[in-house]
Amino acid sequence: MPIPADWPTTEAQALAEQERLRPLVRAHDDDTPYRLIAGVDVAYDDDHDLVVAAAVLLDRDTLDVAEEATAVGRIAFPYVPGLLAFRELPAVLDALAALTRTPDTVVCDGYGLAHPRRLGLASHLGVLTGLRTLGVAKTPFTFDHHDPAPERGSWTPLTDPATGEEVGRAVRTRPGVKPVYVSVGHRIGLDTAVRTTLDLAQRYRLPETTRHADSLCRRALATALNTGTPAN
Repeated sequence: MPIPADWPTTEAQALAEQERLRPLVRAHDDDTPYRLIAGVDVAYDDDHDLVVAAAVLLDRDTLDVAEEATAVGRIAFPYVPGLLAFRELPAVLDALAALTRTPDTVVCDGYGLAHPRRLGLASHLGVLTGLRTLGVAKTPFTFDHHDPAPERGSWTPLTDPATGEEVGRAVRTRPGVKPVYVSVGHRIGLDTAVRTTLDLAQRYRLPETTRHADSLCRRALATALNTGTPAN
């Protein structure tokens, strides 16, 4: 998918774009089957104005890697908390476009509705592409939660302290290991997002999608720096 020509370049433009896109998020399941699940992640080198995104496609049943792709680009937006999607999405879109098959679901290393304006990376990506998306983050950002029970599969609500709204869940993917933070992206309900996360995190704390995408984008960034690969 090409990057929109009017991609925001200022904080005010980015905030306005989030407000425009937020009502388009569909926070419920649809009937699309789950067969191919992609993980996406990014790595940066700010000194070289470089970002690398990775998209790794996994078979849902076996969790084997079916395909992978990377994209190298210039950093598209300054670092502003709550607006990270504007830094990451251009490269993520390029990496997804480089896959020869379209994923049924995309797992983002970050947030969806668990975002101050309810439009984190996962939701933003889903609305732009129409893909089913969910966010699985390593930290809870600004939201409140109680620690889940120690058993795998236990969870507690992730709530907005200002409104009490449930915006995601803290989910224990491994017994006695700190939880991950799951939120709806687009075209998925929260129960399904939690089940999908657990299906993908059978051996480690993080989903296999995230583990593979994180490793690939770090390797690709190192290669780009070592070979002087030009950014787009």
